[in-house]
Amino acid sequence: MGRPSVPLLSTDRIAGAAMELVNKTGGFTVPELARALKVSPSSLYNHVAGREQIVELLRERAMAEVDLPADDPNRPWADVVADIMRSYRQSYARYPRLIPLLTAHAVNSQHAISMYNILAITLRRAGFDPADTLRAITLIDSFVLGSALDVAAPDEPWHAGAEVNPELAAALATGSAKRQRADDAFEFGIAVLLRGLAIQLELP
Repeated sequence: MGRPSVPLLSTDRIAGAAMELVNKTGGFTVPELARALKVSPSSLYNHVAGREQIVELLRERAMAEVDLPADDPNRPWADVVADIMRSYRQSYARYPRLIPLLTAHAVNSQHAISMYNILAITLRRAGFDPADTLRAITLIDSFVLGSALDVAAPDEPWHAGAEVNPELAAALATGSAKRQRADDAFEFGIAVLLRGLAIQLELP
């Protein structure tokens, strides 16, 4: 029996083709994905339940690149959170067009849940109550994903035209090249965020 003209489908191949479409267009439909794979849409449903499962396969791909620290109760909580935030951002900065797609779907990825579990354990050990733990995780998510999008921003994200006042112009004049500016702002943001969380811990 000869080899099939089209490679056999698998969840990995489906996710790879979906990621290519997202990187090109910012999204995908099941018919578009089937055309890219040169199969019928019904063939995809032999491997995935639907579009939502494919989105979670993409989340799993991105989250699998996030380095999660070993469980160490003696390590300062802020160091653990900072390391996770850096790796989380680095992963999603590779797939900026994936971010809006993922935020429209509830998280159901094993790697993602593992990361949130570690954050929740770390914050609880630090002394945050459950409500503040959820607030902190939501804040971390918002900041990291926004920072990942910033990596993909134009080299000059603000036009310094005549309508720019002297204060903003002075701030813009300090900007470095895009990646350096984005990285500098991210590290500044980590410091501010963690300092704010530490202050929150001290409040009665």
